[in-house]
Amino acid sequence: MNVSHLPLRAAIGAFVLNSGLSKWNLEGEAAEGMHGMAADAIPPLRRVGPGQFARLLAGTEVTLGSALLLPLIPSALVGLGLVGFGGGLLRLYWATPGMHEPGSVRPTQQGVPIAKDSWLVGAGLTLLLDDLFGRKTGKGRGAGRRSGRRCAGRRG
Repeated sequence: MNVSHLPLRAAIGAFVLNSGLSKWNLEGEAAEGMHGMAADAIPPLRRVGPGQFARLLAGTEVTLGSALLLPLIPSALVGLGLVGFGGGLLRLYWATPGMHEPGSVRPTQQGVPIAKDSWLVGAGLTLLLDDLFGRKTGKGRGAGRRSGRRCAGRRG
């Protein structure tokens, strides 16, 4: 893992982990409301009961948040997780009536809390792309020096 990923991973990981832990024991109307909104946006979720959905969502957030906080998990892998999770939230935003202005991606007041989750997709793509392409180019890893090659234009 690139050390520069630590602040991003720690901030998002703590946030997502806390969100999952707060949903862990969700029941009743709260679980039904969350499930109803998700099922309206993603119809196959209707086959899952509200309590089970809340538990699955909480487990997903706890797992993703924990993975972000563990430096042993590659940034590309947690980045992929963030893209998937954030993409699901953006699907919810786009499919739920009243979340965005008609004919526009701009959020309404009601949609701002979910539209903000677009940062999860951006952060996930950043971690994924930096881990994949930073490794290929050798950027920041002393490429050339360890292999005995010298920098162009230097003598000695």
